[in-house]
Amino acid sequence: MAGQRPRILAFTAQHVKPHNGQLFCHYIETHSLTDRCIAMLSPTFNNTETAPNGTPQTIEHVNELVANDMAAVNQLIEKRLQSEVALVNQISGYIIHSGGKRLRPVLVLLSARAFGYKEEQHFNLAAIVEFIHTATLLHDDVVDASDRRRGQETANALWGNEAAVLVGDFLYSRAFQMMVDAQRMRVMEILAHATNVIAEGEVLQLLNCNDPDTTEQRYLDVIHCKTAKLFEAAAQLGAVLCDAPPEQEQAVAKYGMHLGTAFQLVDDVLDYSASSEAMGKNVGDDLAEGKPTLPLIRAMRQGTKEQSTLIRKAIETGGRNNIAEVMAAIESTDAIAYTARKAREEANLAIAQLQNIPASNYTDALKVLADFSVSRTY
Repeated sequence: MAGQRPRILAFTAQHVKPHNGQLFCHYIETHSLTDRCIAMLSPTFNNTETAPNGTPQTIEHVNELVANDMAAVNQLIEKRLQSEVALVNQISGYIIHSGGKRLRPVLVLLSARAFGYKEEQHFNLAAIVEFIHTATLLHDDVVDASDRRRGQETANALWGNEAAVLVGDFLYSRAFQMMVDAQRMRVMEILAHATNVIAEGEVLQLLNCNDPDTTEQRYLDVIHCKTAKLFEAAAQLGAVLCDAPPEQEQAVAKYGMHLGTAFQLVDDVLDYSASSEAMGKNVGDDLAEGKPTLPLIRAMRQGTKEQSTLIRKAIETGGRNNIAEVMAAIESTDAIAYTARKAREEANLAIAQLQNIPASNYTDALKVLADFSVSRTY
């Protein structure tokens, strides 16, 4: 099964209704089954149109909109990565430059611009958010004993657990040094709280590992802490920089929280439905680590007694011994479709919050970002 997308995504088509019927019919005739099912998570299949009047319609348009800002952020990242310790430079540079969607720093930039920010402090905050995210990746890979991320060997696989953890600590501490540059206590408050919640989320996930009795709510609690909180903080920071009214600050923070939740739920879907090459990691990594993600929780609830017993044992023991059987059990239930629906619901909740902030191309780009979070295949 490695290297191939299993048939699981075929179930998505039965449960996620496209918004445009005529366009859907054309799509059915011209695209593969897998592409069709993934695209049904998005409110439109027409992702190649030219944006009228500069209005962003695709993730490529979003990237173009913030290209100059991201160039400045990348320059700042390069500058602030520097250390007198060679190994710190080597490992931090490796992980920062190993790819990634950069959604979190883009979110800072879009939020700041959506509220009319004209200065340069948002570059600093975007870099801080990326450093915090990268530090969590280094620590995650050690905890999970991962050997592959973004299609490359993990830092812990190359340099060892000790070096990976310590460089993660360096990135955290460098991020807090940079927070001082903002000279805003509110910025410090948001980011300090976010990093604390993320740490709690890591511990909650550890408690859930190898526990087949993990409920859907317990799993969502982990997502909200471990993933969505940094998205929330990234979006909120743009409003804080502009001294936006409290109701607008809260609206964009909620947007970020729902966006981050949708993003993680789609990661759960892709863990059982995308190829290793597309994901940049091994298919079924979550199961191998004993993590009861939503597709597994749903499959246990909806499957036969034999299927539930199989999945419970797989979660308890971890590893890949029964991965083919577990994948078959997931296929035969609505687990993937259910998780995909939950992701789309979260993306819609994120988009609904945007009506509470000023209209602009940057606000439109935030909507595109929410749609991309659930229509992506990697």
